[in-house]
Parts: sequence; C-alpha cells; structure tokens
Amino acid sequence: MVGRTMMKILEERNFPVDELIPVASERSKGKEVIYRGHSYTVRTMTEAIAERPDIALFSAGGSTSLEWAPKFAEVGTIVIDNSSAWRMDSTKKLVVPEVNAHVLTATDKIIANPNCSTIQMVVALNPLHKKYKIKRIVVSTYQSVSGTGQKGVAQLMNERKGTKGENVYPHSIDMNVLPHIDVFLDNGYTKEEMKMVNETKKIMGDDNIRVTATTVRVPVTGGHSEAVNMEFEKDFTIEDVFSILKKSEGIIVIDEPKNNKYPMPKDIEGKDEVFVGRIRRDESQPNTLNMWVVADNLRKGAATNAVQIAEYLLEHNLIKGSKLSKV
Repeated sequence: MVGRTMMKILEERNFPVDELIPVASERSKGKEVIYRGHSYTVRTMTEAIAERPDIALFSAGGSTSLEWAPKFAEVGTIVIDNSSAWRMDSTKKLVVPEVNAHVLTATDKIIANPNCSTIQMVVALNPLHKKYKIKRIVVSTYQSVSGTGQKGVAQLMNERKGTKGENVYPHSIDMNVLPHIDVFLDNGYTKEEMKMVNETKKIMGDDNIRVTATTVRVPVTGGHSEAVNMEFEKDFTIEDVFSILKKSEGIIVIDEPKNNKYPMPKDIEGKDEVFVGRIRRDESQPNTLNMWVVADNLRKGAATNAVQIAEYLLEHNLIKGSKLSKV
C-alpha cells in the first residue's frame, strides 16, 4: 500500500524523474505498473542495483532493508527506507523534514523514515517544543488497519461483510479496539509503543524528553489519530499555542468545538498535512497541554514523508549533480 502511494505522490508533486525503476521480489518480476501514463516493467533488486539509481525509496520490511539497502548504497544510491531497520542506528539519520531535515548531508546514503505515528506527533509538537521546551509526553494512539497493510484492511472488510478470510490480528477488529500493535516486549510495552518513545527523542534531538505511549488499533480503514498530553518547562497561553501551530509548516488547525469541528480520519484521507484540534490546557497540573492529532498514515505517515526527504536532498544539492536520472 505504501509503495503504490509513493508512486502516486511522486506524480502528484511532479517529482523530477527521468526513469522510474519499479522493484519487487523475484515472483513479481516482469509485471507491469503504470506511472504518469506509461507502463514500467517490475525488476528485481539485483537488476535495479545494476542501474545505479540516484534514489531508492524502500518500503519492503526490515529484513529486506537490512540486506539490500547497503548494496544500493555501495553503488552510490541514496536509500530512503520506510522500515524500522535503520531508525535507531546511531550512524543513520531519522528524518521528518519539517523537524530536522537540517541534519542531512551529502554523505548520507541510508536515511530512515520514522514510524507513522511518530511522524505526525513530532510535526505537531516540535514548534511548541522550540518555544516552551517539552519535559514529558503522554500519548495514546488510535491507529487504522491500513497501518498493517492490505491484509489488515481485508480482515476488517471481511468481518464487516461476514465472510471468511485470513486474519492478521489475534482478535476481531470490527466493532472492537485492540490495545496491541506489534509484538509485546519484556517491559510490557509493545514494539510500536517503544518506537514512539525512542524515535521522538532522536528526531527532536533531545534525550531528556520523557515519553510514554499506548498504541491501539481501531476499526478505521485509513488515518491515525492521537491524544497527546505534553508538559512544558515554560508556561503558555492557549492563544499563543494556536498562533504557533497555525503558522507552522505542515500543520492545519481545526478547532471549533462549538461547531463540532475537529480533525477526524475520514476527513483527512488523501491529505499530506498533520491536523490538530481539541487544543486545551490540562487543568490537573501546571504548564501542560492536551491536543488531538490526526494524519493520513499512508501519506504523511509514510510515503509523503519519504518523498519530502528526497525533495529536500534535491533542493539542497545533496544528490550527485543535483539532478535525478533514475529513481
């Protein structure tokens, strides 16, 4: 799902591609995909490496990335990887362009794309962190089944229609919520929850931020939502918070409670911005704010963020010759 979305976004944003090289496993070799009205033949990893593309957009899982990303990098290709394989590698950059694109250099050959739920949260929080300095984040997520891929969507639709099919969740997802995303770790948290903890600190460049997360799968086909509570070192006014968020890149504020207007997954599908609403002071303790954050997990949470990284590399002449020939 992310791969198809990447191609769609490359086309939508008119990314400068002279040659597209669609890549998949051996069993998909020879299939055709359509991009900008032209048909392209799917190739294998080995064939793609021989072409020495300028950029490789990876979304094929951690084990595939660990095996193949270094091979592309060896021939000079810049790999932007959507898996968790390289995110916490101290030698690799973990990038959300609105937050920390400035860390990128011409020597970076493997760049990690963060977890979808982390991306939308740090976009919303970073401008406030700059002004008030975040001490602690408590976040609960409400993540759509498309975060599991096509099989997650299929399970929800099959259950809704009452038909049998492959299940990717340990319980039914229709008419239900699962407080369980990815595997459970020894500390009682899931891997998804610890991704949010560790990735947030790395992206925002502050190991002193304390983060705790509960990640939940909900019966929504697309769009992740988050209830975020953040404690700052400095006090704030709600008016200033609204002003900062409305002026920040990649954020749209929808917050009219009297008119029942707030961000919802069904309204943000196909959009690249992060939507913020329900902005209010936490009245239980000082310097603390609550807000609701929603984004399209396949776009800003994955594909769009990867393409934005590529755009930044091109704009800042961090790609050889500053012009692409093959992607």
